Amino acid sequence: MRRAPKPGFWLVARRESRWLLHDRVALILIFGVPLFAFTVLAAVFSHQVIRGLGVVVVDEDRSETSRAFVESLAGSPNLSIVERSGDLASAAQAIRSGDAIAAVYIAANFERDLKAERRPQVVAFYNQQYLTAAGIAASGLSDSLTAATSRAVAPAAPKASRIGSLVAESIVLVNPERNYAQFLLRALLPVVLHVVIALAAGYSVGSEFRRRSMRTWLACAGGNPIVALAGKLAPLFVIFIVIMLVVPLILEGLFEISFRGDAPMVVVAAMLLIISYLAVGALMQLLARDLPTGLSFTGLFVSPAFGYLGVGFPILGMNAFAQFWSAILPLRWYMAVVFGQAARGLPVQDSAWPFAALAALAALYTLLALLRLRAISASMIGESTEPVTTEAPPASRGVGGAFAAECRRVLTTRGAFSLMVLAPLIYGIYYPQPYLTQILRKIPIAVVDNDLSDLSNRIVQTLDASGAVSVAVRGETLAEARRALDRGEAFAVVGIPPGTERDVLKGNTAHLPIYADGTYLFMLRSTASGIAVAISTLSSELAAGGARTDGSLVKATLAASSPADILLQPIFNPVGGYASYVVPAAFVLILQQMLLIASAMLTSVALAQAAGGAFATVLGRGIAHLIIYLPALALFFIVLPRFYGFSTLGQPLQLFVLASLFILATSFMGQAVGAWFTRPDTPMLIFLATSLPQFFLAGFSWPREAVPGTVLAAGRIFPSDLAIDGIVRINQLGASLGEVAHDWRGLWLLAIGYFALAVVSARLIKRRHANG
Repeated sequence: MRRAPKPGFWLVARRESRWLLHDRVALILIFGVPLFAFTVLAAVFSHQVIRGLGVVVVDEDRSETSRAFVESLAGSPNLSIVERSGDLASAAQAIRSGDAIAAVYIAANFERDLKAERRPQVVAFYNQQYLTAAGIAASGLSDSLTAATSRAVAPAAPKASRIGSLVAESIVLVNPERNYAQFLLRALLPVVLHVVIALAAGYSVGSEFRRRSMRTWLACAGGNPIVALAGKLAPLFVIFIVIMLVVPLILEGLFEISFRGDAPMVVVAAMLLIISYLAVGALMQLLARDLPTGLSFTGLFVSPAFGYLGVGFPILGMNAFAQFWSAILPLRWYMAVVFGQAARGLPVQDSAWPFAALAALAALYTLLALLRLRAISASMIGESTEPVTTEAPPASRGVGGAFAAECRRVLTTRGAFSLMVLAPLIYGIYYPQPYLTQILRKIPIAVVDNDLSDLSNRIVQTLDASGAVSVAVRGETLAEARRALDRGEAFAVVGIPPGTERDVLKGNTAHLPIYADGTYLFMLRSTASGIAVAISTLSSELAAGGARTDGSLVKATLAASSPADILLQPIFNPVGGYASYVVPAAFVLILQQMLLIASAMLTSVALAQAAGGAFATVLGRGIAHLIIYLPALALFFIVLPRFYGFSTLGQPLQLFVLASLFILATSFMGQAVGAWFTRPDTPMLIFLATSLPQFFLAGFSWPREAVPGTVLAAGRIFPSDLAIDGIVRINQLGASLGEVAHDWRGLWLLAIGYFALAVVSARLIKRRHANG
């Protein structure tokens, strides 16, 4: 007779391994979702340099000189002239509709005024609602127009200058290529994985409450909660540590993103990250004791984490709540270790603090999960294990019956109610918190003053008085300032070379090097821009020599150095607010993901209860979802944008029409997919971890011009792709429904297509049930 296996760690681990191998949903979540995410992100960032951003030219001068300016724009690698418009109104329409990111205006009599040394203006308007593309476009516009200006006027004999000028020159120390793909991919792949890790752990533990047996699990562990939890999560730990080790190979092999730091430290940090989120996923299930609800808690904890990491918007610019919440996220500290080691190659001791914080959080969440499991195991003594049965409501017929039945299901099903009613309220407040300060102020910088003159002291005082930066470190040498940069005490170093004051007094140009860290690109742009503006302001004051800065003396000096005035004018989100940029688009994706999961979750139950035809069932449920979601639409697109101070230029009626079509398309997609899911928790597991790849597929955070056409076409299977573009353009840019006609038509096609698929799927599933 075969002996019964001995309870303990290995028995629990073997039981869990067998379950994972035979559960298709678990295999799709653990292997399929990361593969999908990595494939999508690799395809999105396959063009690592952003090129071909559309520009509209309005040339009212039509002279040889103005044509030379246009040719200079056409020669820019970042820009592409898509239209030559007759007036600014049609150029603005092209920007609102998405045909262009910028417009360049050359006024009449430009050539005449240039030759007369009147310093005529060339104005470049660029759409700063799309912050990443706007930064590239502004740089390309500035470079090409400045080059055209220098070639426009024949060189004249040099004139004596009263006083020289100061010019800031940026030198990027880390990521000098300013490779956006390197910056984002190093962060995005771990973000996707941490969601999958937490959901997989939650699915594993939560399945014990219904489909499996909590008592059997604990019995296999001999009643020991530590053995039970360790054995259950051990197979997942092994799988995910292998996947985490593959990530650097993907970055190195496909994208040539080099690793510079201490490999053992990063490997141990990856282990701690996995332990942390395995414990978080288990803890949420043990608190909820219901799989769908526990997965909802897990999703709320992990899905918005990217915003709290300080990768997009720096932590030093966040409000107090966001900084606190960021501190309790293990992923935040893991990313600090990875960026410090892999990107910067810091000494191990400089990454000791984030490593220690990561270890502490791993221990804390593991301890909380163990304590909760021990409490549950103690409470199970004498507890009934019989499942609670609920009487099904009477079958409904027709569109009205399907509508009423779906409303009942949403209100009585805890998971669906959480997703469709509570989640929009929570996410509307919770998600924007990291970004609400909008712009960075008083960024700490270091200064190395090797001139020690009155002018150098004035430079330091001007920098410290600016609103953008603050002198936090006064270094004796560049090496000392660089160490402050590595420790995070400063985010740029301004060098003042010996002889700066002497060169300026001689009438020469003095160059001030700015050594910046390109690891975090938004921080780099903000810091370099703040320093350059402060230096330029001081240079204008020096040129004025005590006179008015808008006086004739200063204008003459400027005309001598630059015959044309190049004015870069941001429009739509003119201050470059980060929340105004990212939150409106994220709101659309949040609404889609919540409705997609809820609609798919309820479909199997709805089809089992419906007595009417498939057409009426699908249509009635779609109308119910639209009605239930009306408060969420009003909250996300009307109330919260005004409360947070975002631009709201659109007509509410046109916005409502497009948003309603988006909701119907999403509902029908959820119904079409959900008909083939046999368990209500499957949509949460499959769709939640795909949110981040979908956001980058939409062409908002990463410009469409840099995404391959086939990838863009594939991304349009999700309604959010077209809805993000259309809703943001209407609400934030003031576009009309006609100006976003391509999004309107695309959503109609998706709504009709998914409605047909949902009807066909419902009929097939009903026929299968009828045939047993």
